Amino acid sequence: MNTQTLMIQGTTSDAGKSMLVTALCRWLARRNVRVAPFKPQNMALNSVVTSDRGEIGRAQAVQALAAGLAPHTDMNPVLLKPNTDKHAQIIIHGHALTNMDASGFHDYKSIALQAVLESHTRLCAHYERIIAEGAGSPAEINLRANDIANMGFAEAVDCPVIVIADIDRGGVFAHLTGTLALLSDSEQARIQGFVINRFRGDKALLDPGLDWLERYTGKPVLGVLPYLQGLHLEAEDALPRANNFIAPAEQQYLRIIIPALPRISNHTDFDPLRLHPQVHVQFIGPGETIPPADLIILPGSKNVRADLDWLRQQGWESAIQRHLRYGGKLLGICGGFQMLGKRIHDPDGLEGDAGSVPGLAFFDMETTLEPHKILRNTHGRLTFNDAAVTGYEIHAGITTYHAPYQPLVQLPQGRDGAVSADGSILGTYLHGIFTSTAACHALLTWAGLDAPVEMPDYQTICNAAIDRLADCVEQYLDTAQLNRLLNLDAQSS
Repeated sequence: MNTQTLMIQGTTSDAGKSMLVTALCRWLARRNVRVAPFKPQNMALNSVVTSDRGEIGRAQAVQALAAGLAPHTDMNPVLLKPNTDKHAQIIIHGHALTNMDASGFHDYKSIALQAVLESHTRLCAHYERIIAEGAGSPAEINLRANDIANMGFAEAVDCPVIVIADIDRGGVFAHLTGTLALLSDSEQARIQGFVINRFRGDKALLDPGLDWLERYTGKPVLGVLPYLQGLHLEAEDALPRANNFIAPAEQQYLRIIIPALPRISNHTDFDPLRLHPQVHVQFIGPGETIPPADLIILPGSKNVRADLDWLRQQGWESAIQRHLRYGGKLLGICGGFQMLGKRIHDPDGLEGDAGSVPGLAFFDMETTLEPHKILRNTHGRLTFNDAAVTGYEIHAGITTYHAPYQPLVQLPQGRDGAVSADGSILGTYLHGIFTSTAACHALLTWAGLDAPVEMPDYQTICNAAIDRLADCVEQYLDTAQLNRLLNLDAQSS
Protein backbone atom coordinates (compact mmCIF):
# COMPACT_ATOMS: atom_id res chain seq x y z
CA MET A 1 0.00 0.00 0.00
CA ASN A 2 1.23 3.50 -0.85
CA THR A 3 2.40 4.95 2.47
CA GLN A 4 3.40 8.26 0.91
CA THR A 5 -0.28 9.26 0.76
CA LEU A 6 -2.84 9.10 3.57
CA MET A 7 -6.45 9.96 2.74
CA ILE A 8 -9.04 11.43 5.10
CA GLN A 9 -12.64 10.63 4.19
CA GLY A 10 -15.81 11.51 6.09
CA THR A 11 -19.18 9.98 6.78
CA THR A 12 -20.89 13.24 5.76
CA SER A 13 -20.16 16.68 4.46
CA ASP A 14 -18.76 18.92 7.23
CA ALA A 15 -17.65 15.91 9.26
CA GLY A 16 -14.21 17.46 9.76
CA LYS A 17 -12.20 16.25 6.76
CA SER A 18 -10.74 19.64 5.89
CA MET A 19 -9.99 20.33 9.53
CA LEU A 20 -8.19 17.02 10.06
CA VAL A 21 -6.12 17.39 6.88
CA THR A 22 -5.15 20.89 8.04
CA ALA A 23 -4.21 19.58 11.48
CA LEU A 24 -2.12 16.72 10.08
CA CYS A 25 -0.31 19.02 7.65
CA ARG A 26 0.77 21.33 10.50
CA TRP A 27 1.61 18.37 12.77
CA LEU A 28 3.89 16.90 10.13
CA ALA A 29 5.39 20.24 9.11
CA ARG A 30 6.35 20.86 12.74
CA ARG A 31 8.40 17.65 12.53
CA ASN A 32 10.12 18.88 9.38
CA VAL A 33 8.30 16.37 7.19
CA ARG A 34 7.84 17.83 3.72
CA VAL A 35 4.07 17.43 3.40
CA ALA A 36 1.51 18.72 0.91
CA PRO A 37 -2.31 18.72 0.98
CA PHE A 38 -4.33 17.26 -1.85
CA LYS A 39 -8.03 17.16 -2.73
CA PRO A 40 -8.74 15.31 -5.98
CA GLN A 41 -12.13 16.91 -6.56
CA ASN A 42 -13.72 19.81 -4.72
CA MET A 43 -17.10 21.49 -5.12
CA ALA A 44 -16.96 24.95 -3.61
CA LEU A 45 -17.55 28.61 -4.38
CA ASN A 46 -14.78 29.74 -2.02
CA SER A 47 -11.57 29.72 -4.02
CA VAL A 48 -8.16 31.39 -4.12
CA VAL A 49 -5.58 32.32 -6.72
CA THR A 50 -2.52 30.07 -6.61
CA SER A 51 1.17 30.74 -7.02
CA ASP A 52 0.94 29.40 -10.59
CA ARG A 53 -1.97 31.74 -11.49
CA GLY A 54 -4.81 29.25 -11.30
CA GLU A 55 -7.61 28.76 -8.77
CA ILE A 56 -8.30 26.06 -6.21
CA GLY A 57 -10.68 25.54 -3.31
CA ARG A 58 -10.01 27.73 -0.31
CA ALA A 59 -9.74 24.78 2.08
CA GLN A 60 -6.66 23.56 0.21
CA ALA A 61 -5.10 27.03 0.51
CA VAL A 62 -5.60 26.84 4.29
CA GLN A 63 -4.04 23.38 4.29
CA ALA A 64 -1.11 24.71 2.26
CA LEU A 65 -0.64 27.41 4.90
CA ALA A 66 -0.61 24.65 7.53
CA ALA A 67 2.14 22.87 5.59
CA GLY A 68 4.13 26.08 5.13
CA LEU A 69 3.52 26.16 1.38
CA ALA A 70 2.13 28.53 -1.21
CA PRO A 71 -1.11 27.20 -2.74
CA HIS A 72 -0.62 25.40 -6.08
CA THR A 73 -3.14 24.08 -8.60
CA ASP A 74 -1.84 20.52 -8.13
CA MET A 75 -3.28 20.59 -4.61
CA ASN A 76 -6.83 20.62 -6.04
CA PRO A 77 -6.75 19.54 -9.70
CA VAL A 78 -10.54 19.38 -10.18
CA LEU A 79 -12.74 22.18 -8.84
CA LEU A 80 -16.47 22.40 -9.52
CA LYS A 81 -18.12 25.79 -9.02
CA PRO A 82 -21.93 25.51 -9.18
CA ASN A 83 -23.61 28.35 -11.05
CA THR A 84 -27.14 26.88 -11.01
CA ASP A 85 -28.79 24.00 -9.18
CA LYS A 86 -27.96 21.71 -12.11
CA HIS A 87 -24.81 23.13 -13.72
CA ALA A 88 -21.28 23.88 -12.58
CA GLN A 89 -18.17 25.43 -14.03
CA ILE A 90 -15.49 22.77 -14.46
CA ILE A 91 -11.99 23.93 -13.47
CA ILE A 92 -9.09 21.60 -14.30
CA HIS A 93 -5.58 22.37 -13.09
CA GLY A 94 -6.70 25.83 -12.04
CA HIS A 95 -8.41 26.98 -15.23
CA ALA A 96 -12.06 26.96 -16.28
CA LEU A 97 -12.84 24.66 -19.20
CA THR A 98 -16.60 24.66 -19.58
CA ASN A 99 -19.95 24.35 -17.80
CA MET A 100 -21.51 20.89 -17.36
CA ASP A 101 -24.55 19.35 -15.80
CA ALA A 102 -24.23 16.36 -13.47
CA SER A 103 -24.61 13.73 -16.17
CA GLY A 104 -22.10 15.49 -18.40
CA PHE A 105 -19.53 15.56 -15.62
CA HIS A 106 -20.22 11.92 -14.80
CA ASP A 107 -19.19 11.04 -18.35
CA TYR A 108 -16.18 13.35 -18.07
CA LYS A 109 -14.82 11.74 -14.89
CA SER A 110 -12.47 9.34 -16.70
CA ILE A 111 -10.73 12.33 -18.26
CA ALA A 112 -10.77 14.24 -14.97
CA LEU A 113 -9.16 11.25 -13.25
CA GLN A 114 -6.12 11.63 -15.48
CA ALA A 115 -5.76 15.24 -14.33
CA VAL A 116 -6.05 14.08 -10.72
CA LEU A 117 -3.37 11.41 -11.13
CA GLU A 118 -1.04 13.77 -12.96
CA SER A 119 -1.21 16.27 -10.11
CA HIS A 120 -0.78 13.58 -7.48
CA THR A 121 2.28 12.22 -9.26
CA ARG A 122 3.86 15.67 -9.42
CA LEU A 123 3.25 16.25 -5.71
CA CYS A 124 4.74 12.87 -4.85
CA ALA A 125 7.89 13.85 -6.72
CA HIS A 126 8.35 16.97 -4.58
CA TYR A 127 7.05 16.02 -1.12
CA GLU A 128 7.66 13.23 1.36
CA ARG A 129 4.02 12.79 2.37
CA ILE A 130 0.64 13.72 0.87
CA ILE A 131 -2.44 14.18 3.07
CA ALA A 132 -5.45 13.80 0.78
CA GLU A 133 -9.02 14.86 1.49
CA GLY A 134 -12.16 13.18 0.23
CA ALA A 135 -15.41 14.93 -0.65
CA GLY A 136 -18.79 14.39 0.97
CA SER A 137 -19.05 10.69 1.80
CA PRO A 138 -17.60 7.62 0.05
CA ALA A 139 -20.93 5.88 0.61
CA GLU A 140 -23.06 8.11 -1.62
CA ILE A 141 -24.36 5.30 -3.82
CA ASN A 142 -25.49 7.51 -6.70
CA LEU A 143 -21.98 8.98 -7.04
CA ARG A 144 -19.85 5.88 -6.61
CA ALA A 145 -19.60 4.90 -10.29
CA ASN A 146 -16.38 6.33 -11.79
CA ASP A 147 -15.66 8.09 -8.49
CA ILE A 148 -12.54 10.27 -8.43
CA ALA A 149 -13.16 12.08 -5.14
CA ASN A 150 -13.07 9.32 -2.52
CA MET A 151 -12.46 5.58 -2.82
CA GLY A 152 -11.99 5.79 -6.59
CA PHE A 153 -8.90 7.89 -5.99
CA ALA A 154 -7.74 5.85 -2.99
CA GLU A 155 -7.97 2.64 -5.03
CA ALA A 156 -6.19 4.23 -8.00
CA VAL A 157 -3.15 5.26 -5.92
CA ASP A 158 -3.46 2.42 -3.37
CA CYS A 159 -3.41 4.55 -0.22
CA PRO A 160 -4.74 3.95 3.31
CA VAL A 161 -7.85 5.80 4.50
CA ILE A 162 -9.01 7.22 7.82
CA VAL A 163 -12.73 7.98 8.20
CA ILE A 164 -13.86 10.89 10.39
CA ALA A 165 -17.38 11.40 11.77
CA ASP A 166 -19.04 14.29 13.61
CA ILE A 167 -20.57 13.19 16.91
CA ASP A 168 -22.07 16.63 17.55
CA ARG A 169 -24.78 16.07 14.94
CA GLY A 170 -25.77 12.71 16.46
CA GLY A 171 -25.85 9.17 15.08
CA VAL A 172 -22.08 8.80 14.92
CA PHE A 173 -22.05 5.00 15.30
CA ALA A 174 -24.68 4.59 12.60
CA HIS A 175 -22.71 6.95 10.35
CA LEU A 176 -19.50 4.94 10.72
CA THR A 177 -20.95 1.43 10.54
CA GLY A 178 -23.32 2.40 7.73
CA THR A 179 -20.53 3.97 5.70
CA LEU A 180 -18.37 0.89 6.14
CA ALA A 181 -21.23 -1.45 5.19
CA LEU A 182 -21.84 0.33 1.88
CA LEU A 183 -18.25 -0.05 0.66
CA SER A 184 -16.77 -2.91 -1.31
CA ASP A 185 -14.53 -5.48 0.38
CA SER A 186 -11.36 -3.90 -0.99
CA GLU A 187 -12.51 -0.44 0.11
CA GLN A 188 -13.36 -1.69 3.60
CA ALA A 189 -9.88 -3.19 3.86
CA ARG A 190 -8.40 0.15 2.91
CA ILE A 191 -9.90 1.87 5.98
CA GLN A 192 -7.30 1.84 8.73
CA GLY A 193 -9.26 3.52 11.49
CA PHE A 194 -11.86 6.02 12.64
CA VAL A 195 -11.67 9.48 14.20
CA ILE A 196 -14.57 10.93 16.20
CA ASN A 197 -14.87 14.71 15.86
CA ARG A 198 -16.48 17.49 17.96
CA PHE A 199 -17.05 15.53 21.17
CA ARG A 200 -18.37 17.40 24.23
CA GLY A 201 -18.45 16.00 27.73
CA ASP A 202 -16.89 13.16 29.69
CA LYS A 203 -15.11 10.76 27.35
CA ALA A 204 -15.54 7.94 29.89
CA LEU A 205 -19.22 7.92 28.95
CA LEU A 206 -18.27 7.41 25.30
CA ASP A 207 -15.71 4.64 25.82
CA PRO A 208 -18.22 1.71 25.91
CA GLY A 209 -19.49 2.82 22.50
CA LEU A 210 -15.96 3.03 21.13
CA ASP A 211 -15.19 -0.46 22.43
CA TRP A 212 -18.32 -1.78 20.71
CA LEU A 213 -17.42 0.01 17.47
CA GLU A 214 -13.96 -1.56 17.39
CA ARG A 215 -15.35 -5.04 18.08
CA TYR A 216 -18.15 -4.69 15.53
CA THR A 217 -16.07 -3.27 12.68
CA GLY A 218 -12.62 -4.64 13.45
CA LYS A 219 -11.26 -1.11 12.93
CA PRO A 220 -9.45 0.91 15.60
CA VAL A 221 -10.66 4.27 16.84
CA LEU A 222 -7.61 6.47 16.38
CA GLY A 223 -8.87 9.19 18.66
CA VAL A 224 -11.65 11.50 19.77
CA LEU A 225 -11.23 15.20 18.99
CA PRO A 226 -12.99 17.69 21.28
CA TYR A 227 -15.45 20.36 20.24
CA LEU A 228 -13.20 23.41 19.91
CA GLN A 229 -15.05 26.52 21.01
CA GLY A 230 -13.99 29.68 19.20
CA LEU A 231 -11.89 27.92 16.57
CA HIS A 232 -11.55 30.00 13.42
CA LEU A 233 -10.91 27.97 10.28
CA GLU A 234 -11.96 29.38 6.93
CA ALA A 235 -14.96 27.52 5.54
CA GLU A 236 -14.66 25.29 2.51
CA ASP A 237 -18.03 26.43 1.21
CA ALA A 238 -20.94 26.60 3.69
CA LEU A 239 -21.91 29.93 5.18
CA PRO A 240 -20.77 30.38 8.78
CA ARG A 241 -23.09 29.57 11.62
CA ALA A 242 -24.35 32.43 13.79
CA ASN A 243 -21.50 34.02 15.71
CA ASN A 244 -23.63 34.74 18.82
CA PHE A 245 -22.54 38.38 18.81
CA ILE A 246 -23.23 40.23 22.06
CA ALA A 247 -23.44 44.01 21.72
CA PRO A 248 -20.63 45.52 23.79
CA ALA A 249 -21.91 47.52 26.75
CA GLU A 250 -21.35 51.27 26.45
CA GLN A 251 -19.29 50.74 23.31
CA GLN A 252 -20.07 51.61 19.73
CA TYR A 253 -20.34 48.74 17.30
CA LEU A 254 -20.92 48.56 13.57
CA ARG A 255 -23.86 46.67 12.06
CA ILE A 256 -23.06 44.98 8.74
CA ILE A 257 -25.56 42.96 6.73
CA ILE A 258 -24.78 40.79 3.71
CA PRO A 259 -27.36 39.10 1.48
CA ALA A 260 -26.87 35.34 1.46
CA LEU A 261 -26.99 35.09 -2.33
CA PRO A 262 -27.92 31.67 -3.72
CA ARG A 263 -24.51 31.54 -5.48
CA ILE A 264 -22.50 33.58 -3.01
CA SER A 265 -18.77 33.14 -3.56
CA ASN A 266 -15.74 33.82 -1.40
CA HIS A 267 -17.76 34.71 1.69
CA THR A 268 -14.52 34.14 3.61
CA ASP A 269 -13.83 37.76 2.60
CA PHE A 270 -15.84 38.69 5.67
CA ASP A 271 -14.14 36.46 8.25
CA PRO A 272 -11.94 39.32 9.55
CA LEU A 273 -15.12 41.33 10.14
CA ARG A 274 -16.81 38.45 11.96
CA LEU A 275 -13.79 38.21 14.27
CA HIS A 276 -13.80 41.93 15.07
CA PRO A 277 -15.18 42.67 18.57
CA GLN A 278 -16.83 45.92 17.45
CA VAL A 279 -18.59 44.52 14.40
CA HIS A 280 -21.81 42.53 14.08
CA VAL A 281 -22.06 40.70 10.74
CA GLN A 282 -25.33 39.10 9.63
CA PHE A 283 -25.97 37.08 6.49
CA ILE A 284 -29.60 37.65 5.52
CA GLY A 285 -31.22 34.67 3.84
CA PRO A 286 -34.35 34.30 1.70
CA GLY A 287 -37.54 35.53 3.30
CA GLU A 288 -35.74 37.11 6.24
CA THR A 289 -36.40 40.69 7.26
CA ILE A 290 -33.69 43.09 6.09
CA PRO A 291 -32.71 44.88 9.31
CA PRO A 292 -31.27 48.38 9.73
CA ALA A 293 -27.50 48.51 9.32
CA ASP A 294 -24.55 50.85 9.04
CA LEU A 295 -23.06 49.01 6.08
CA ILE A 296 -24.52 46.74 3.42
CA ILE A 297 -22.04 44.57 1.52
CA LEU A 298 -22.96 42.93 -1.77
CA PRO A 299 -20.65 39.89 -1.96
CA GLY A 300 -19.16 37.92 -4.81
CA SER A 301 -21.42 35.72 -6.92
CA LYS A 302 -20.96 32.80 -9.29
CA ASN A 303 -24.10 33.81 -11.18
CA VAL A 304 -24.35 37.59 -11.04
CA ARG A 305 -27.48 38.06 -13.15
CA ALA A 306 -29.48 35.36 -11.37
CA ASP A 307 -28.37 36.57 -7.93
CA LEU A 308 -29.24 40.14 -8.88
CA ASP A 309 -32.72 38.95 -9.82
CA TRP A 310 -32.92 37.18 -6.44
CA LEU A 311 -31.94 40.42 -4.69
CA ARG A 312 -34.79 42.24 -6.38
CA GLN A 313 -37.28 39.51 -5.55
CA GLN A 314 -36.23 39.68 -1.89
CA GLY A 315 -36.70 43.45 -1.72
CA TRP A 316 -33.06 44.41 -1.45
CA GLU A 317 -33.12 47.08 -4.18
CA SER A 318 -35.59 49.30 -2.32
CA ALA A 319 -33.95 48.43 1.01
CA ILE A 320 -30.56 49.57 -0.28
CA GLN A 321 -32.00 52.83 -1.63
CA ARG A 322 -33.68 53.51 1.72
CA HIS A 323 -30.46 52.58 3.55
CA LEU A 324 -28.49 55.14 1.51
CA ARG A 325 -31.12 57.86 2.02
CA TYR A 326 -30.69 57.47 5.77
CA GLY A 327 -26.91 57.83 5.55
CA GLY A 328 -25.84 54.17 5.36
CA LYS A 329 -22.83 52.94 3.41
CA LEU A 330 -22.70 50.39 0.58
CA LEU A 331 -19.80 48.21 -0.60
CA GLY A 332 -19.81 45.85 -3.58
CA ILE A 333 -17.12 43.19 -4.00
CA CYS A 334 -16.47 41.41 -7.32
CA GLY A 335 -19.90 40.24 -8.51
CA GLY A 336 -21.46 42.60 -5.99
CA PHE A 337 -19.47 45.43 -7.56
CA GLN A 338 -20.72 44.46 -11.02
CA MET A 339 -24.30 44.69 -9.71
CA LEU A 340 -23.73 48.37 -8.84
CA GLY A 341 -23.44 49.32 -12.53
CA LYS A 342 -26.13 50.10 -15.09
CA ARG A 343 -26.01 46.87 -17.07
CA ILE A 344 -24.50 43.38 -17.01
CA HIS A 345 -23.99 41.67 -20.35
CA ASP A 346 -23.48 37.94 -20.85
CA PRO A 347 -23.26 37.60 -24.66
CA ASP A 348 -21.87 34.03 -24.53
CA GLY A 349 -24.32 32.71 -21.96
CA LEU A 350 -21.55 31.91 -19.46
CA GLU A 351 -23.95 32.02 -16.49
CA GLY A 352 -27.22 31.07 -18.16
CA ASP A 353 -29.06 32.24 -21.25
CA ALA A 354 -27.20 34.85 -23.29
CA GLY A 355 -28.45 38.39 -22.76
CA SER A 356 -28.23 41.53 -20.64
CA VAL A 357 -29.93 42.74 -17.47
CA PRO A 358 -30.12 46.16 -15.80
CA GLY A 359 -27.98 46.65 -12.74
CA LEU A 360 -28.69 48.72 -9.66
CA ALA A 361 -27.28 51.80 -11.45
CA PHE A 362 -25.36 53.33 -8.57
CA PHE A 363 -22.34 53.71 -10.88
CA ASP A 364 -22.42 54.76 -14.54
CA MET A 365 -20.64 51.65 -15.76
CA GLU A 366 -21.42 48.33 -17.41
CA THR A 367 -19.85 44.90 -17.23
CA THR A 368 -19.46 42.31 -19.97
CA LEU A 369 -18.80 38.71 -18.95
CA GLU A 370 -16.06 37.06 -21.01
CA PRO A 371 -14.86 33.43 -21.15
CA HIS A 372 -11.34 34.27 -19.98
CA LYS A 373 -11.05 34.76 -16.20
CA ILE A 374 -8.77 37.29 -14.59
CA LEU A 375 -6.81 35.44 -11.91
CA ARG A 376 -4.17 37.28 -9.93
CA ASN A 377 -2.86 38.01 -6.47
CA THR A 378 -2.10 41.67 -6.09
CA HIS A 379 -1.50 44.55 -3.68
CA GLY A 380 -2.05 48.28 -3.65
CA ARG A 381 -3.26 51.20 -1.59
CA LEU A 382 -6.69 52.59 -0.80
CA THR A 383 -7.05 55.92 -2.57
CA PHE A 384 -8.99 57.69 0.17
CA ASN A 385 -6.40 57.27 2.94
CA ASP A 386 -3.38 55.45 1.43
CA ALA A 387 -3.80 52.31 3.57
CA ALA A 388 -1.95 49.27 2.23
CA VAL A 389 -4.15 46.46 0.92
CA THR A 390 -3.56 42.98 -0.44
CA GLY A 391 -6.07 40.79 -2.22
CA TYR A 392 -6.82 38.66 -5.22
CA GLU A 393 -9.02 38.81 -8.29
CA ILE A 394 -11.15 35.95 -9.66
CA HIS A 395 -13.64 37.24 -12.19
CA ALA A 396 -14.73 36.89 -15.80
CA GLY A 397 -16.16 40.40 -16.16
CA ILE A 398 -14.65 43.43 -17.85
CA THR A 399 -16.09 46.68 -16.52
CA THR A 400 -16.29 49.84 -18.62
CA TYR A 401 -16.75 53.19 -16.88
CA HIS A 402 -18.76 56.01 -18.46
CA ALA A 403 -17.95 58.54 -15.73
CA PRO A 404 -14.61 59.58 -14.17
CA TYR A 405 -14.89 57.90 -10.77
CA GLN A 406 -12.11 57.93 -8.25
CA PRO A 407 -10.80 54.34 -8.02
CA LEU A 408 -11.01 52.61 -4.66
CA VAL A 409 -7.60 50.96 -4.95
CA GLN A 410 -4.48 51.91 -6.87
CA LEU A 411 -2.71 48.74 -8.04
CA PRO A 412 0.62 48.27 -9.80
CA GLN A 413 -1.29 47.31 -12.95
CA GLY A 414 -3.70 50.26 -12.70
CA ARG A 415 -6.91 51.30 -10.99
CA ASP A 416 -9.47 49.06 -9.31
CA GLY A 417 -13.03 49.77 -8.36
CA ALA A 418 -14.85 53.04 -7.85
CA VAL A 419 -15.88 55.55 -5.19
CA SER A 420 -19.18 57.42 -5.57
CA ALA A 421 -19.12 61.21 -5.73
CA ASP A 422 -20.53 61.53 -2.20
CA GLY A 423 -18.25 58.78 -0.82
CA SER A 424 -21.12 56.61 0.43
CA ILE A 425 -20.67 53.76 -2.09
CA LEU A 426 -17.51 51.78 -2.79
CA GLY A 427 -16.86 48.98 -5.26
CA THR A 428 -13.89 46.71 -5.87
CA TYR A 429 -12.90 43.52 -7.65
CA LEU A 430 -10.49 42.63 -4.83
CA HIS A 431 -11.30 39.66 -2.63
CA GLY A 432 -9.60 39.56 0.75
CA ILE A 433 -9.61 43.32 1.16
CA PHE A 434 -10.38 43.07 4.90
CA THR A 435 -7.47 40.75 5.68
CA SER A 436 -5.06 43.71 5.52
CA THR A 437 -5.15 45.27 8.99
CA ALA A 438 -4.68 48.86 7.82
CA ALA A 439 -7.26 48.54 5.05
CA CYS A 440 -9.79 46.90 7.37
CA HIS A 441 -9.31 49.71 9.90
CA ALA A 442 -9.76 52.35 7.19
CA LEU A 443 -12.89 50.72 5.74
CA LEU A 444 -14.53 50.31 9.16
CA THR A 445 -13.82 53.98 9.89
CA TRP A 446 -15.37 54.92 6.52
CA ALA A 447 -18.42 52.80 7.38
CA GLY A 448 -18.97 54.73 10.60
CA LEU A 449 -16.96 53.09 13.38
CA ASP A 450 -15.31 56.02 15.14
CA ALA A 451 -12.43 54.23 16.86
CA PRO A 452 -11.86 50.68 15.56
CA VAL A 453 -9.65 48.69 17.90
CA GLU A 454 -6.42 47.32 16.49
CA MET A 455 -6.91 43.66 15.65
CA PRO A 456 -4.11 41.09 15.43
CA ASP A 457 -2.86 40.35 11.96
CA TYR A 458 -5.42 38.06 10.29
CA GLN A 459 -2.84 35.50 9.19
CA THR A 460 -1.57 35.36 12.78
CA ILE A 461 -5.11 34.48 13.88
CA CYS A 462 -5.34 31.76 11.22
CA ASN A 463 -1.96 30.29 12.14
CA ALA A 464 -2.88 30.21 15.82
CA ALA A 465 -6.01 28.19 14.99
CA ILE A 466 -3.98 25.76 12.88
CA ASP A 467 -1.46 25.33 15.70
CA ARG A 468 -4.35 24.60 18.03
CA LEU A 469 -5.48 21.83 15.69
CA ALA A 470 -1.98 20.35 15.50
CA ASP A 471 -1.84 20.38 19.31
CA CYS A 472 -5.07 18.34 19.27
CA VAL A 473 -3.48 15.73 17.00
CA GLU A 474 -0.66 15.35 19.52
CA GLN A 475 -2.99 15.25 22.51
CA TYR A 476 -6.01 13.29 21.33
CA LEU A 477 -5.01 11.04 18.42
CA ASP A 478 -2.98 7.84 18.42
CA THR A 479 0.23 9.29 16.99
CA ALA A 480 1.94 5.90 17.05
CA GLN A 481 -0.73 4.60 14.67
CA LEU A 482 -0.42 7.72 12.51
CA ASN A 483 3.34 7.22 12.29
CA ARG A 484 2.74 3.64 11.24
CA LEU A 485 0.23 4.61 8.57
CA LEU A 486 2.61 7.25 7.22
CA ASN A 487 5.65 4.97 7.54
CA LEU A 488 7.38 7.55 9.71
CA ASP A 489 9.84 7.15 12.55
CA ALA A 490 8.14 8.35 15.72
CA GLN A 491 11.33 10.20 16.65
CA SER A 492 11.67 12.02 13.31
CA SER A 493 11.96 15.76 13.71
